[in-house]
Amino acid sequence: MSQASENTGQGTGAVADVRLPEAGRDRSPLTTGRRTTFLGTLFRNELLTTFRRWRTLALLAVLAAVPVLIGIAVKIETDGDPTRGPGGGDGGGGPAFISQITNNGLFLVFTALAATLPFFLPMAIGVIAGDAIAGEAGSGTLRYLLVAPAGRTRLLLTKYATVMAFCLVATLIVAVSALTVGAILFPLGDLTTISGTRISFADGLGRALLIALVVAASLIGVAALGLFISTLTSSGIAAMATTVGLLITIQILDQIPQLHTIQPYFFSHYWLSFADLMRDPVYWDDLQKNLGLQALYAAVFGSAAWARFTTKDITA
Repeated sequence: MSQASENTGQGTGAVADVRLPEAGRDRSPLTTGRRTTFLGTLFRNELLTTFRRWRTLALLAVLAAVPVLIGIAVKIETDGDPTRGPGGGDGGGGPAFISQITNNGLFLVFTALAATLPFFLPMAIGVIAGDAIAGEAGSGTLRYLLVAPAGRTRLLLTKYATVMAFCLVATLIVAVSALTVGAILFPLGDLTTISGTRISFADGLGRALLIALVVAASLIGVAALGLFISTLTSSGIAAMATTVGLLITIQILDQIPQLHTIQPYFFSHYWLSFADLMRDPVYWDDLQKNLGLQALYAAVFGSAAWARFTTKDITA
């Protein structure tokens, strides 16, 4: 009897000793795996939802059409003569690099990015970022997203990552559209940098890709600003209009000479510094200032968006 009781006690103790650690060991990896899977699914679904909307497709179509219009206009004005520059042959009019398009179609990439960066690209980013949170709140789907185990911080990061993905896609669409049109309408080959040196077409293509990436990175400040505004209201239209309105206001203020003291702190002030990548050697000063300023705006308005969103009373 005592031996049976002793064996029973040992058995009970053994079961207790084994099961509790196993349960503890299994729970943490399972929870972590579920969270990782959920975050991947959330980001993927957010990307698909954003890029399937007719509004998004319309914005991308407009951006793709800008290089087409520029290329056709230059082709008609020069009448196919590479010795004639736009604007009466002096090459002094239009966006940067436009006088070189007839000599090399690759310059249409630089011209299209210079033409779309001041307004079209940031406007598109403002629309997507402004609608990120406010649009969900206005449609009544925000609180359902927060029921899932993502949490407000992860949801906000997912929204911002989606906006940044749109920045990259939109910029690449402009570049690819410009390169395609440039190859069809104008000759391609070695090109002359702003410094007057000759570089190969492959080198020029690599610089075009680098310029596109810099332009996309130049929009991270606008993305953070739009996301912050999106957390302040439950109306997607109001958030988009406010973001675009601020973009236009900043652009106007950046052109007033009397404000030269504060203009270097505007997020748009160094946007066109990407042209320095077409120098030989490359001038990095303004490029570094631009990227540093965008990082500062992203940190400030990203933190403000997080502080607002994590304390906001979600009723819709």
